[in-house]
Amino acid sequence: MTKHSSEPETPRLTVFCKAREEMEAGERAVLAPFAEKSGASRGRQYSEPSHSFRTEFQRDRARIIHSRAFRRMEYKTQVFLNGTGDHLRTRLTHSIEVASISRTIARALRLNEDLAEAIALAHDLGHAPFGHSGEEMLAECMRDHGGFDHKRQSVRVVELLEDPYPNFPGLNLTFEVREGLRKHGAFHQMGKLPGPQARTTLQSYRCPSLEAQVADLADEITYYSHDLDDAVDFEILNAAQLEQDEVWRRSLRAVLARYPDVREPELHKLIIRDIIDTEVRDLVSTSAKSIADAGVQSSDEARQQPAPLIRYSDDLFQANRDLRKFLYQNVYYDPRVSEVNRRACEMLRQVFQAYLADADKLGETAAKRIETEGLHRTVCDYIAGMTDRYLLEEHARIATV
Repeated sequence: MTKHSSEPETPRLTVFCKAREEMEAGERAVLAPFAEKSGASRGRQYSEPSHSFRTEFQRDRARIIHSRAFRRMEYKTQVFLNGTGDHLRTRLTHSIEVASISRTIARALRLNEDLAEAIALAHDLGHAPFGHSGEEMLAECMRDHGGFDHKRQSVRVVELLEDPYPNFPGLNLTFEVREGLRKHGAFHQMGKLPGPQARTTLQSYRCPSLEAQVADLADEITYYSHDLDDAVDFEILNAAQLEQDEVWRRSLRAVLARYPDVREPELHKLIIRDIIDTEVRDLVSTSAKSIADAGVQSSDEARQQPAPLIRYSDDLFQANRDLRKFLYQNVYYDPRVSEVNRRACEMLRQVFQAYLADADKLGETAAKRIETEGLHRTVCDYIAGMTDRYLLEEHARIATV
């Protein structure tokens, strides 16, 4: 059948694909001069071709999310032993919340959201089972063998222990993400990076990138507020205890001024939201002023500052120090929390000793690292990667042998 010229043309569908180069140009146009730009990344330890439509930091975020260590955080304790409550936070939900707050702060300061988010998502990959109690027990087991710290362990996870690629160990993340995970480490000791994007040997920096500083304080804001939230839900804290803390009192007054008739359980949820909002607002305004006062015009100038530029006001900094003490006294050391974790950590110690006595229990993949990493570090890596549930299962299995 002949088509008449008067008949309307069938519209053609055109697919527009935003190329990586366009995204990098967008960063250069929109982000602040002191923000990290993905197109100027120092690159990866092992050279790889760039992606067609993802920036370097977007690739890092995807590699972290798809890692086995990231998935295991779903079954690792934040404060309350995993499995004791459906709504209590785990390492995974905590990390997602840190990432959300990091993006908010980074966007407000015109920093690189993708980088801040990637650091936030990876910051707890190295955490031991059973929360900070588990970390303390692993540190005790490793006291004469290099110690244990979850920040350093997160770096080991992304640089060595994850193994999805055949040509190199780890996730081969960019320098900027690995720098952010080191936090207070020796950034200058990361050395010269190979590949076409490498620069000369890196300088000795006093601070990490501003994006790394954002992720660090977003972590604090998250656990200050959400550990309070979980403690109220779990009935560890009551109203009289909470009113001892200035951060809580300020937000309680602010919420009641807006909603005078509100009652529990809505009241404490509104207070938690107000705490987060107050902390973020204070951090953004104080940091913006400190950046302006410093006059930094590049990410490297921000690194060379004598102190971090992402900070709270003096008033909130002191209030947060008091809140931290309050949480330790009234939540983390509460017998309903500490006694359960103490029993679980004793199981951790027994499993550690059992692996030292019989390395064959580690399995073939882990046992291969003994020659290069040593027995104690290999056992430590293996246990640090366990979920709460798996360690309890291993303890039961070993106890019946």
